[in-house]
Amino acid sequence: MPNISSVSEFLLLAFADTRELQLLQFVLFLGIYLAALLGNGLILSAIACNHRLHTPMYFFLLNLALLDLGCISTTLPKAMANALWDTRAISYQGCAAQVFLFVFLIASEFYVLTVMAYDRYIAICKPLHYGSLLGSRACAQMAAAAWGSGFLNAVLHTANTFSLPLCQGNAVDQFFCEIPQILKLSCSNAYLREVGPLVFSVSLTFGCFLFIVLSYVQIFRAVLRMTSEQGRHKAFSTCLPHLAVVSLFVSTGIFSYLKPPSISLPSLDLVVTLLYSVVPPAVNPLIYSMRNQKLKDAVRKLFPYMLLKHPLCV
Repeated sequence: MPNISSVSEFLLLAFADTRELQLLQFVLFLGIYLAALLGNGLILSAIACNHRLHTPMYFFLLNLALLDLGCISTTLPKAMANALWDTRAISYQGCAAQVFLFVFLIASEFYVLTVMAYDRYIAICKPLHYGSLLGSRACAQMAAAAWGSGFLNAVLHTANTFSLPLCQGNAVDQFFCEIPQILKLSCSNAYLREVGPLVFSVSLTFGCFLFIVLSYVQIFRAVLRMTSEQGRHKAFSTCLPHLAVVSLFVSTGIFSYLKPPSISLPSLDLVVTLLYSVVPPAVNPLIYSMRNQKLKDAVRKLFPYMLLKHPLCV
């Protein structure tokens, strides 16, 4: 049986075996990728250039957009290249880099979403203390903690996963290198070595999830006590997009990584992975800008036909 020393490359999942369908896959992925680049790029530019958006809420949204861009850029370009050139191969080093970057970015994104829940909690439940609790230094420290925790997770899981001997070939049943699929290639006894890092990550993730739930319990209690209809509408407008993103992210991620092996089907795994790795980076900009008038106004100023009346950076 082959082991880790004899594997020089992995074979990723092929969506289709006919040239026409491969080109269709390339076009679909390219469309999604360009939409994600455009949406997140506009959010980054709007927040960076508009000084009225230099607040904690938009600072964390900027971090989220950066992570979304990195996450989708880690997976889709290689899948598009494989479809375009009719190949499935990815080098061993490329696979390890893809695992590291994906875990780093996806974990950091969840921690940033947790911090964003805290931001919404303070803004709605403790508005008088918002400036003191969420100053520029505190925001930078929380963002750094989110990115640092994601980096620690990535180092831990990547090092552990790629130290396992592989006894089941080199075919990965996914369109990018994903830890659960690589673990399926390992020897049965070696698979147990991932339990420790998994417990660490699950505990941290569960703690963040519990924090988000408790924050929103307090938020909804505070909103329901508001006497102003306009105040309730404004609170829901800022909270519901974040809650929608968190719900999609958590539900698909949990199902993908913690579902029993008995219900693991290639087609189901593929759909769920697309939902949590590709869909959020593409739709998050739309979700966050749909009911945010300040952000929409800032984005409009970025278009060329508006430049004569509105400078890019205000």
